[in-house]
Amino acid sequence: MKIISYNVNGIRAAVAKGFLDWLEKTNPDVVCLQETKAQPDQMPTLDFQSLGYHCYYFSAQKKGYSGVAILTKQEPTHVEYGMNMEKYDSEGRLIRADFGDFSVISVYHPSGTSGDHRQSFKMQWLDDFHHYIKQLEQTRPKLAICGDFNIAHEPIDIHDPKGNAKNSGFLPEEREWMSEFIKDGFVDTFRFLNPDSKHQYSWWTYRFNARSNNKGWRIDYIMLTKNLEKKLISASIMPGAVHSDHCPVFAELKI
Repeated sequence: MKIISYNVNGIRAAVAKGFLDWLEKTNPDVVCLQETKAQPDQMPTLDFQSLGYHCYYFSAQKKGYSGVAILTKQEPTHVEYGMNMEKYDSEGRLIRADFGDFSVISVYHPSGTSGDHRQSFKMQWLDDFHHYIKQLEQTRPKLAICGDFNIAHEPIDIHDPKGNAKNSGFLPEEREWMSEFIKDGFVDTFRFLNPDSKHQYSWWTYRFNARSNNKGWRIDYIMLTKNLEKKLISASIMPGAVHSDHCPVFAELKI
C-alpha cells in the first residue's frame, strides 16, 4: 500500500496548479489530504473518481478553512468522521478509514502562529489527540496517522533551529510532546528509515524565497503504530510537487 499525505493549502488552488495530473502520474493507493479549505460540494469529486478513488471528506463548519480528506483506491470497510469532540470536529481536523484491521487517519493539527489563544488551543489539542489515539488503539491497534502535525521535532527537521527556538512549531513543549508521542509506541516513518538525512523539509513559507533556498521545516508525517514497523518498506519526502506551500510525504507498507 502506497500512502501519501499532503497539506494542499486549498484543494481548488492545488488543482489549478496541476494537482490532478500529478496525482494521476503518482498513483498512490491512499491519499490523505489536509487543509482542503472546501466544503464537500466544492471538492473535485468527479475528477478523483475518474482516477479510481473513493472519496471521503470532513470539512470545517467555517467555509474556506481547515478540512481533511481521504482518497483511496480500495473501498474502506468503515469511515469515521471526526473525534466526537465538538470543538475540534467543528474545525474538520480528523477523518479515519478502516481497511479490515488496519486504519489510516488524515489529521490536521492546529497551528499556534496566530497568537496565544490558538497556541493554547494547540497544546490542549495535542493532549486530547494523544489520549484519543491511545483510546482508539484499544479497538484499532494498527494505525497509520498521516498529516500536518505543525511541529518540527528535532533540530535536523528545521533549517534554523536556533532562530526558531521561540516560534510556534518548534517550541520546547511541542517538541517534547512529539518525543513523548513517539515514545508511546509510534514510528516516524521518514526519520526511522532516514535517521541522518538533513535538509529534508515538507513546508516552506511563501516569503523570503524560502523554498528556492530550501529554508524549510519538516512538519508533515506518516506515523505508524509500532506493530507495523516491520511492514514499512520505504518512506520519503516529495519536494518536486509544488501545488502548495507544503509538499507530500510518502510511505509504502506491506499490508
